[in-house]
Amino acid sequence: MADTTAEPVLCFHCAEPVPAGSDYWVEINGENCAMCCPGCQAVASAIVDGGLTRFYQYRTEASERPDRAGQSSWDIYDLEDIQQDFVVPLADGTAQANLLLEGISCAACSWLIETHLSQFAGVIQVRVNVTSFRTQLTYNPELVPLSKLLAELHAIGYRPRPATDDQQRALEVRDNRLALARLGVAGFGMMQAGMVAVGLYTGASDEWQSLLRGLSMLLTTPVVLFSAWPFFRAAWRSLKAGQLVMDVPVALAVGLGYGASCWATFTGTGDVYFESIAMFVFFLLVGRYLEMRARYRHRIGGANIAQLLPSVANRWESGEWRQVAAKLLRPGDRIRIAAGDTFPADGEVVAGTSGVNEALLTGESEPVKKSTGSFVIAGSQNNESPLEVRVSAIGGQTQLSAIEQLVARAQAEKPPQMALADRVARYFIAAVLLVCTAVYIAWSMVAPERALWVALSVLVVTCPCALALAMPTAITAATEYLRRTGVLITRGHVLETLTKVNRVVFDKTGTLTYGQLRVAEVKPLARDVGREQLLALCAALEQGSNHPIARAFNDYPPTQALQNVQQETGGGVSGTIGAVEYRLGNVAFAAGGEIPELPPGPYLWLLLTQAEQPLAFIGLADQLREEAARVVTSLIAGGIKVELLSGDTPANTARLAAQVGITQYEGGASPAAKLARLQQRQAQGDVTLMVGDGINDVPTLSGADVSIAMSGASDLARTHADCLLLQDHLQPLLLCLSRARSTQRVIRQNLTLSLVYNSLALPLAALGLVPPWAAALGMTASSLLVVFNALRLTR
Repeated sequence: MADTTAEPVLCFHCAEPVPAGSDYWVEINGENCAMCCPGCQAVASAIVDGGLTRFYQYRTEASERPDRAGQSSWDIYDLEDIQQDFVVPLADGTAQANLLLEGISCAACSWLIETHLSQFAGVIQVRVNVTSFRTQLTYNPELVPLSKLLAELHAIGYRPRPATDDQQRALEVRDNRLALARLGVAGFGMMQAGMVAVGLYTGASDEWQSLLRGLSMLLTTPVVLFSAWPFFRAAWRSLKAGQLVMDVPVALAVGLGYGASCWATFTGTGDVYFESIAMFVFFLLVGRYLEMRARYRHRIGGANIAQLLPSVANRWESGEWRQVAAKLLRPGDRIRIAAGDTFPADGEVVAGTSGVNEALLTGESEPVKKSTGSFVIAGSQNNESPLEVRVSAIGGQTQLSAIEQLVARAQAEKPPQMALADRVARYFIAAVLLVCTAVYIAWSMVAPERALWVALSVLVVTCPCALALAMPTAITAATEYLRRTGVLITRGHVLETLTKVNRVVFDKTGTLTYGQLRVAEVKPLARDVGREQLLALCAALEQGSNHPIARAFNDYPPTQALQNVQQETGGGVSGTIGAVEYRLGNVAFAAGGEIPELPPGPYLWLLLTQAEQPLAFIGLADQLREEAARVVTSLIAGGIKVELLSGDTPANTARLAAQVGITQYEGGASPAAKLARLQQRQAQGDVTLMVGDGINDVPTLSGADVSIAMSGASDLARTHADCLLLQDHLQPLLLCLSRARSTQRVIRQNLTLSLVYNSLALPLAALGLVPPWAAALGMTASSLLVVFNALRLTR
């Protein structure tokens, strides 16, 4: 007898019973999950294919069946649970979707995508990064659903995916394999068609002529239909959108040349140029493959947060350490990071001492010493011994995530130079097509049998690939180099504007100085106690305190343990060794009897006493950065005016300005006064660079032509700055200025090379002096020359 009490199988997607005999299923996380209908199967497949299986792990209730919700293959991406992985809600009610697009082949694709989507109401901004295939789409969900925009992208030939690292790596592997396959077919076809062409050009008899032409056509057909397919696809979708991209002349050249050669083969009249067509496709694919590999290298160098953080962490739970998923960590959790492991979150060290490698953020390979009270950053690596950390920020709130968002913003912004180059390339393509038409008409009157081939040579030799690559390759290479050396560009205009800067404005505290109190002077008052012993005693008294004064002694290891340590607000700290009391603080607090006279000097003086007997005066000061004077001197030597604007007292400002060699300065300046002074300089014609770190610097950072925030800058200063120094010193500022000038030189060289090449090649091709195979070689050579010249900036 059958068991009628068995529980029915439920659909994994909608949780409704699966009908008997149903054979719909989807593989999710390595298991075959049953589905009740084709609709649930299609939606679940879309979720899995989009890399969004986390939706099923964290959903709180079953999903609706697609036939009830009326969802298409794109409608699934309108669900809030799905959008959590790649859509960021913004404060003004809009949303920003981070997408990965398949099918991007050149710089002109970004313009086509931006132009097409910008036509729709509710689309606020579209930024495409051709280096990483990523798109930032800012839109108003109330006016246009995301599914509509995704469907439009797919309609013009670019399949969108959520921008996750797994998806991007899979896309790159697939694209690399397909590119190599296309390149291999084109190379084989070129070589074999070239061998056949030797027989055609060396006087084969009529019956052999027909056979060799047919064989050459047979060898070239896979090159045209498979290897050259991306050119036809890109040209067709751009023409459908009413736009011109560089693949249009390429597709015309290949299609017309192949068609004319086929016609000549079947009719037995005229010449064939199958080997030239195969050669053209092969060399063009070589250039694009090298460019693609260069783009992949730059993207890997700026790896994303998901690739850098560990997937698990050791968390203290119920009296023992337990391994949990890193995504489950919350602020306040206590975690342990073993030597060699990566920090999964930002936090404060609560136990242990170790060296931490923060090269990911700063570019510095030397480990940074971390002990109790030190701050650690997600993505950095613990090198030496275990550390216990109290979590302060996770996921999107970490410093690493904030920097990633700044990088994404910079990559999404198109510099004015590149936008101008895109417009010039489009007009240039239109001009090339008109010139080719005129050349064809002229040659039809002179030598009709050569008209098509001369026009094709003009079309090929003047393809504006080099012109379109001149700027983006140089800017991408320079940006990657600066990131590796500790300078993070967060705005698209930085490199261009830096070449025009003639005035640098510095803040004082935290910029030219370290921004934190340090021991500047020790004046012993007892003969039998040395400097190191005094500082070790101060460090023991301040151990465990988070007060700014306590941090001044972090560099001095305590050699004794004090008991009964107590802090008095506004006074200082006291503790005992045995029955002897020690005090460190202001004179009124530390001195028990007669108050000693403060020493001279511009320091914050603390008094250290033993049993109310003075031991030493400790002078604290915000010290000048070691490299500050050298950086200022280099700027002035380079013809750049330097100015200091500070909210500190005029006396302190004047003293520091004299130390570093700045003659123009203003002390006691409010944020409004700083901004007014900056705007006055701009009105006089100066192009200004502002360097600051604090909240009070935000107005001037925003108002300057270009701005740089220090590594320890406030979050507000970071988000308003155009550039961020990841290392805690000013030297990269000089590197940033020099690399911007180098980038400008390379861009000019690339533009000159491409324009000179086209100016020389066009008349020669129009006169019939350049055969199609030579045109293909020349066009590819010019593109490769531009790419390799730009890659010099990565060194």
